Amino acid sequence: MTTPPSDRDPRQLELAAAIEAQPAPRSWWERARGLIHPSHRHSIFSATVVLMVSTFLSRIIGLVRVKYIVWLFGRGVEADALNAAFVLPDMISYFLVGGAASITFVTILTRYHEQGRDAEGERSLSVILTTMYLVLGAAILLAEIFAPWYVRWWFSGFDPHKAAICVLLTRILLPAQLCFFAGGVFGAVLLVRKQFNVQAAAPLIYGLGTIVGGLLLVRRIGVSSLAFGTVGGAVLGPFLLNWFFAHRAGTRYHFILDWRDEGLREWVRLSLPLMAGVSLVTADNWIIAHFASRIGGAVSLMSYAKQLFTAPMSVLAQAAGAASMPFFASLWTRDRRYEFATGVADSVSRVASLGLLSASIMVALGWPAIDLVFTGGRFSPDDARLCAAYFAVFSVSLFLWSAQAIYSRAFYAAGNTFVPMVASTVVTAISLPIYDSLFNWRGATGLALASDFGIALQTFTIALLLHKRRMVSLASLDYAEMGRCLLGALTGGAAAWLIAWVFAGLFHRSPRLAALHHSRSIADTAILLVGMAFWTVVAAWVLDKSGSALPRVAMRRLRLS
Repeated sequence: MTTPPSDRDPRQLELAAAIEAQPAPRSWWERARGLIHPSHRHSIFSATVVLMVSTFLSRIIGLVRVKYIVWLFGRGVEADALNAAFVLPDMISYFLVGGAASITFVTILTRYHEQGRDAEGERSLSVILTTMYLVLGAAILLAEIFAPWYVRWWFSGFDPHKAAICVLLTRILLPAQLCFFAGGVFGAVLLVRKQFNVQAAAPLIYGLGTIVGGLLLVRRIGVSSLAFGTVGGAVLGPFLLNWFFAHRAGTRYHFILDWRDEGLREWVRLSLPLMAGVSLVTADNWIIAHFASRIGGAVSLMSYAKQLFTAPMSVLAQAAGAASMPFFASLWTRDRRYEFATGVADSVSRVASLGLLSASIMVALGWPAIDLVFTGGRFSPDDARLCAAYFAVFSVSLFLWSAQAIYSRAFYAAGNTFVPMVASTVVTAISLPIYDSLFNWRGATGLALASDFGIALQTFTIALLLHKRRMVSLASLDYAEMGRCLLGALTGGAAAWLIAWVFAGLFHRSPRLAALHHSRSIADTAILLVGMAFWTVVAAWVLDKSGSALPRVAMRRLRLS
């Protein structure tokens, strides 16, 4: 018998009304569309997904950019000069900015935001930007003047012609650092508000700048067109896009100089260790370029291999690290130490596990991938084989690069930049003779081996320091899951390599397939598709049989529920 509405319990009526008032469940498309709205506030998972997708697309654009460069210049004089020209701008940005725009500024603004002092945070933003405009601008002016002396010192293996081209390109690229710093500061405003979509779009625009510059101007001014396009991309993407949406969110910049500003003082305190120290994470590229300049074309080949390697590394490490940074900072600010420690450990376990799996397929299928992507124009198959060898050595350390990105941000989120940077500087100093020794022993391949050794030392040092300070325990890592992923990586990688080797042999021996082999793109694509299919089947089977939770968690998360 149905109870009349007038006789129902008021609590039941209230509950029924609440249920009826709830909006209908949104479709998958509506949820996805909401995720990409510029002002959408993300969770740590959705932020990671958005930034991973962005980083993946950015690296696709980056590969197109590299393909365009290698097609035009291969590993010739212009290519070596262009790849070397990025080193001095990166050094200036590192030593004068030190990652402060994207790391320490997030920590400062998070504290202001959590304490309800947004107006003070905005004033500090203006003070810091004004101060660094002057400091960074003066440094760039000096670098423009002294660029010829720097190139002759750091790239001692360059002949006068190659050095002159490198000086010209370096001078064109230097002003872009102002755009990166200002864009990083405005972007930090959005990150504190958990708005990550602008950060996802900015690198895509930047990456397209080099390609557009080349397409429009390469016939007129040669390799310089790529440098001008890079600067244009930095203006439109990292700077203007972040400024526009920060302005739309209510942030206003004013020219203010105030040496006594509390935010400026805290920024200097947090940033000085980053500026004074040298992290191998950044210095690795500088050191490799320095030694590789003694071998013709090695600067370009090592750079191409490293850029291809950084595509999955950025998707795993940088995207996850950038997404987690505001959340870690918020947990530390609110004194939620247990959640902070477990959050860092879980993030490290996940990215390291994915890094092991990704590295296995990168090593197994590196050569057909590089041959497919890069060979053509002035880039020969022999160049591809050399580049693939360097790429395979770099790939072994992918899980370490991924883990250290999370560990470092744990220190930064806690407002401690001094300890990790002292440790990183010591690691870099210890690594320098190793680079030298392995270069003298194995040439460019020795530099890739030294890079792996250095990042291993960096990762274990930072992890041990967090453990000793009782911030993140080493015991809280999911070693069982990482072991399962290592087993899946080894078996899946072996299967993919074996299949690739068998198919490559068939293309050579079979008369019918030999005709297809003359079309390198068809042969390489076939090897890659079959190799990836076998890797997926074998790795997934091993993960499932060993009890890994990774496949189930990934499928559940991808439903965006």
